[in-house]
Amino acid sequence: MLPAKEQILVVDDEANLRRVLAALLSRDGYEVHAAEDGETALAFLKEHHIDLVITDLRMPRMNGMDLLRGALREDPTLPVVILTAHGTVDNAVEALKTGAFDYVSKPFDKDDVRMVVRKALRTRALSSRDASHQGGFAPTEAGAPGAGVRFGIIGSGPATRELYGLIDRVADTPTTVLVSGESGTGKELVARALHEHSSRQDRPFIKVNCAAIPGTLMESELFGYERGAFTGAVGSKPGRFELASGGTLFLDEVGEIPPEMQVKLLRVLQECEFERVGGIKTISVDVRLVTATNRDLKSKVAEGTFRDDLYYRLNVVPIMLVPLRDRAGDIPELAEFFVDKFNKRLKKSVTGVTAEALHRLQQYHWPGNIRELENIIERAILFADGSQIVEPDLSPEVLAQTDGGPPGGVGSSVQSVAEHVEVPLGSEGLKQQVKAATSRLERELIVRALKQTGGNVTHAARLLKISRKGLQLKMKELELRNSG
Repeated sequence: MLPAKEQILVVDDEANLRRVLAALLSRDGYEVHAAEDGETALAFLKEHHIDLVITDLRMPRMNGMDLLRGALREDPTLPVVILTAHGTVDNAVEALKTGAFDYVSKPFDKDDVRMVVRKALRTRALSSRDASHQGGFAPTEAGAPGAGVRFGIIGSGPATRELYGLIDRVADTPTTVLVSGESGTGKELVARALHEHSSRQDRPFIKVNCAAIPGTLMESELFGYERGAFTGAVGSKPGRFELASGGTLFLDEVGEIPPEMQVKLLRVLQECEFERVGGIKTISVDVRLVTATNRDLKSKVAEGTFRDDLYYRLNVVPIMLVPLRDRAGDIPELAEFFVDKFNKRLKKSVTGVTAEALHRLQQYHWPGNIRELENIIERAILFADGSQIVEPDLSPEVLAQTDGGPPGGVGSSVQSVAEHVEVPLGSEGLKQQVKAATSRLERELIVRALKQTGGNVTHAARLLKISRKGLQLKMKELELRNSG
């Protein structure tokens, strides 16, 4: 699909504040929508694809906390930023524990809002960068028909059973854990399991994606700041360590922390205390730290870009997550769970996946791991014409891989495309193949989405997870009649 502007929904009962935020964010290149209360906003979310919600905390009819809960039920990966004139630590902890991405106190600084918006959208993009389509790997609901489930994790293969045992052993301890694995293997899910099965389960679970935070802002993000500490610091704000005190702090992509911050992080781990940026008061905290990375930290230590003393302090208990291609035996259980999940979300009644389609799924190499499987099942259910998911319902990436061929090899993909596009196999021919195959897939997805929604462009855009304007532009490009 054509790149579309990122969609932001601003929710506040003050019309002037809605106008100010809409003007500010529109100038920054976002497409901004507005709602005056939580009920209106939630109805809007059900009909449109939104990338970020910014909502006031106190509003009539439905307050910001209730909107936050409703928004996350609609899309568990949706970042929600809370605006509040009552910016106490207690309010911040409640919002962040419920699932808010961040909060901004009113009156707000424009640069602070811009920074939080960029960080939220960057985090959402990072969470889906290795998946075949937009979306994320949401924490799994407990329970799936016929599946092995523990800690909300699906599977009963040897690697998964070993993971269950590790979580059993270390969940209710203060020990620092380093979770390693490829993107999409469920590192955050493991971090949540460690928290929710510990004596800290009723305290905050605070997560930070270190790759989404500019190095210059890392210190204030983790440790907070005092009023006047830097330009734009119009008030004081607690950092993530402070908000997580008594609970668990999850630092995702910890390998991206810049060297100068690694020293300060090590000090907090050793002494359990720090000072806010611009502050002189020492703050003591009780935080259980869980970190995650998809990088080889040992290599970074050897390169001199990651401190060896910090690495050993983080790696007290290492948990290595196995990629999905190496636990193919869990795929039937995972597929069954996702079928049930998306039947409910999409109001479908698909009964399962055929044996042939499951075989295809088990042969695939899964570069995006569980997150990619989730997205492929969602799309297959959306476009399935029969009572079960069959081979043609699967994505071109899965179908392009032939049995016995190299996983994800270029040759198998080109061969699959060549069967449908009769052009030479030279470099220009390959480009033509890719362009033709992409256009054909886009046309098919749009036609089926419009059929699914009775020709409603707005609803079809939401199903395809692009803006209505983006869909209309793509329909014009593909010479499809605009039925909206």
